Amino acid sequence: MSHYNFKKITVVPPSKDFIDIVLSKTQRKTPTVIHKQYRIGRIRHFYMRKVKFAQQTFHDKLTQILTDFPKLEEVHPFYADLMNVLYDKDHYKLALGQINTARHLVDNVAKDYSRLLKYGDSLYRCKQLKKAALGRMCTIMKRQKQSLEYLEQVRQHLSRLPSIDPNTRTLLICGFPNVGKSSFINKITRADVEVQPYAFTTKSLYVGHTDYKYLRWQVVDTPGILDHSLEDRNTIEMQAITALAHLRAAVLYVMDVSEQCGHSLEQQLELFNNIKPLFANKPLMVCVNKIDVLKLDELSQDKQQIFEEFKTEDIPVLQMSTLTEEGVFEVKSQACERLLAYRIETKMKSKKVNDILNRLHVAVPSKRDAIARPPCIPQAILDKRKAMETDKPKKKLERDLEVEMGDEYYLDLRKHWDLLKEGEKYDKIPEIWQGHNVADFIDPEIMEKLDALEKEEELREQAGYYNNEESEEDEEMQEIRATAGRKLEHGWKVGHRSCYFGQEIRATAGRIREKRKIIVLESREKRTIEKPRLPRTAKKLDTKRMTSEMGELGVDVDIDDDETHLGRARSRSVTKKALKHQSGVRDPVMAKKVKKIAMNAQKARNHQARKGEGDRVILDMKPKHLFAGKRKQGKTDRR
Repeated sequence: MSHYNFKKITVVPPSKDFIDIVLSKTQRKTPTVIHKQYRIGRIRHFYMRKVKFAQQTFHDKLTQILTDFPKLEEVHPFYADLMNVLYDKDHYKLALGQINTARHLVDNVAKDYSRLLKYGDSLYRCKQLKKAALGRMCTIMKRQKQSLEYLEQVRQHLSRLPSIDPNTRTLLICGFPNVGKSSFINKITRADVEVQPYAFTTKSLYVGHTDYKYLRWQVVDTPGILDHSLEDRNTIEMQAITALAHLRAAVLYVMDVSEQCGHSLEQQLELFNNIKPLFANKPLMVCVNKIDVLKLDELSQDKQQIFEEFKTEDIPVLQMSTLTEEGVFEVKSQACERLLAYRIETKMKSKKVNDILNRLHVAVPSKRDAIARPPCIPQAILDKRKAMETDKPKKKLERDLEVEMGDEYYLDLRKHWDLLKEGEKYDKIPEIWQGHNVADFIDPEIMEKLDALEKEEELREQAGYYNNEESEEDEEMQEIRATAGRKLEHGWKVGHRSCYFGQEIRATAGRIREKRKIIVLESREKRTIEKPRLPRTAKKLDTKRMTSEMGELGVDVDIDDDETHLGRARSRSVTKKALKHQSGVRDPVMAKKVKKIAMNAQKARNHQARKGEGDRVILDMKPKHLFAGKRKQGKTDRR
């Protein structure tokens, strides 16, 4: 894990939001009601409390910003140089210095106006002093607009930087652009770095993690570096140079022997010699990539001489292909081994190892005579071990079986099942219920028996076996009816009374059935019959048209014009009376005016309303710090 977690830096608000936050909090957290009849000491304390609360809020928020942002003098040199490359350390320090100055200015303003408020002789003067104090604090924060915006951009970019631990085991990959660095890190770690067939696809540092010998390793992919002077390198290249300079890591310099990256082997060698001072005191390996296209043996004598010089300088040269994964994991294992040996050697040379060695003591007895005394096990221990031995053969463990059988071994989980019948362990359906295998209760010949039954059924149908059953059934029904008739006749003979009651019951049952049929029919008619509807055209019929149409149908309709006009007049007078009675106005003009007033009132209500949860329209922008907080009856203009 990295020692620097830049994702936890507090968000830096803009200057306007900064002021609104502080003033709103001051209004909410301090008393809001003051009266002129209060004693002057209470009035002074009221406004002094507001000034001090606003100053403390400004102070706390600015201190939080200064504390969260890393100080270049305290962080690791790798992060200090990286921030200098990305953000310009002078600009960064200047922004933090301005924030610190603003904090001191706010504190001084609050101190000065608190001293003046002690001698305020009226409510008006105290209020004006409070207003002036808060105004000067806000002016100071408005001047920090550019610094706050710059720090917010730095915070956002810092939170996106990879978490690199400069002190852990690290493999650092460098080289020309498009030689296969990102492909290599994608193969040995779970990182997902973009790979494209053009230069400078990787524009920043990427970190992946892998395991080797139960240890955690971080692999850093750097942007490509071109062969020119340090002053001419851009920000992308300087990130790689910073990582090479400060990270204690094993460096893998990747070279493309096929020259598909657009640079020859001689140019790649020149870049290696140019940045060679950065490899000092670091394990170094040269990785030859893209051997699927061209191998070292196929190179010319001059180009092979380049790699022979590496071997003379004790720099191992390894071959790999990130496309076919040939030699990729061998490169990873050798790089990890060299880094482990280098770290152990470095620790042995340091002074810290003396403290550990002083705690260890290996006893080496001096020889008293010429008799050899090799290490031995006491006889009592040997006797105990012999007593514990038994004639039973030692039980073989699954690990012993795996070593003995090799590739033929497979893990058998059923052989230790404790069942009533030993032969049930390897059944096809190992479902056990109450100590029995469910498969034993399934008839294996069930499908054959089903086919035999179906064939038998077809033969019966063809032979007409089921046709005789209907006639037999009819004969049975005839016999039942005949028996019932004989019993009825016998009832007449036995007693007239019993026969009478039988007839009465049958008659009642018949009436019930008839009544039920009638109820069912009525309910169906109610559902099917629709109510009569007046056609739409009937509303448009006038008196003359209706008279002509009824005359054509043979109906004599005589309506006097006077009666018609009288009916119309009556209906109009009734309508007017009803309108006046319902609305409470004297005439249609006043009714129209009243309706207009109602519509305007409705619009005003709708104007302040919201359409739903997604409506974010603020129709009236009010300063939050003046209209929020505790409110009571009376005027609010003295706040």
